[in-house]
Amino acid sequence: MAERAALEELVRLQGERVRGLKQQKASAEQIEEEVAKLLKLKAQLGPDEGKQKFVLKTPKDFDIAGQFDPMIPDAECLEIMCEILRSLQIGDFLVKVNDRRILDGMFAICGVPDSKFRTICSSVDKLDKVSWEEVKNEMVGEKGLAPEVADHIGDYVQQHGGISLVEQLLQDPELSQNKQALEGLGDLKLLFEYLTLFGIADKISFDLSLARGLDYYTGVIYEAVLLQTPVQAGEEPLGVGSVAAGGRYDGLVGMFDPKGRKVPCVGLSIGVERIFSIVEQRLEATEEKVRTTETQVLVASAQKKLLEERLKLVSELWNAGIKAELLYKKNPKLLNQLQYCEEAGIPLVAIIGEQELKDGVIKLRSVASREEVDVPREDLVEEIKRRTSQPFCIC
Repeated sequence: MAERAALEELVRLQGERVRGLKQQKASAEQIEEEVAKLLKLKAQLGPDEGKQKFVLKTPKDFDIAGQFDPMIPDAECLEIMCEILRSLQIGDFLVKVNDRRILDGMFAICGVPDSKFRTICSSVDKLDKVSWEEVKNEMVGEKGLAPEVADHIGDYVQQHGGISLVEQLLQDPELSQNKQALEGLGDLKLLFEYLTLFGIADKISFDLSLARGLDYYTGVIYEAVLLQTPVQAGEEPLGVGSVAAGGRYDGLVGMFDPKGRKVPCVGLSIGVERIFSIVEQRLEATEEKVRTTETQVLVASAQKKLLEERLKLVSELWNAGIKAELLYKKNPKLLNQLQYCEEAGIPLVAIIGEQELKDGVIKLRSVASREEVDVPREDLVEEIKRRTSQPFCIC
């Protein structure tokens, strides 16, 4: 028991170390190394007989004999990724795909020692950021790879394309003799056929330089990148890396099964922070205000002691289906109310004052142009709906 408790403490500390490195945005290689240590510790820990057991179940239609087609969920994940990126409207994008089995097979036939597979893999993954010469210099100068082996790798990893490239590599005299590479290429060919049926094959590129640093991927890997658009005045080139990524990790979940059963898994993640960075940068360049609310009009007062009148008017607007709000202070200053509208992106202000009450009108102000017009109270709903491009209706 004491030995197990000590091991559990090591797992906890290693887990904290991994989380800390991620928060500090450490290098992918360093994080990968520490994750590998964590997984080894968890494997040593094994199942805790004193805790409630859980059973891992595979899909009902999973058949070892081959009736289950893993490329269908992979293709669906890529379709979902494309759908999300299209809806976000952050620019044109491309999804790069590869397969870890193709990478491993390629390294094997090129003569990379088994012990250097992962470190060479991390070098290749930098090809989207630096030139091939820089990558080659790192592999040879820093990681001790023979120059001729690096050149052989370069012949492969600088290629990218679609299903035609997959078919070409299936006929490659060296790759076609490697079992792992052959399996990966076969699955990629099937994947592209499904992507064509989904109508997204034009957004997908088979890229042999895509490596993805994490060891737990077992098959198809992919990541989405924004295509570089012309830089507008005042806008810096976007350099956020991938905005979405994922892949297949059939061996990961099974590590936590006492019987070590294989559980097929595939998934994707969206880089929310990176997408926010893109949106913020573009908004700063265009000086565009971000709307933080759907409110169409703020009910404001020009003098003190008009809270009841504001409440009456906002209730009328709510009943008419208009998205309206008011500040909760009893006597807010008019300037503060107008500033709130500018900060929140509310387009209109309905201002109540003592004179407006006497005249039976509401002063309607456009926040953008700062133009004001007196609108008869009975016509206010129609005027707000006209200005906010909503069809008028009697509610």
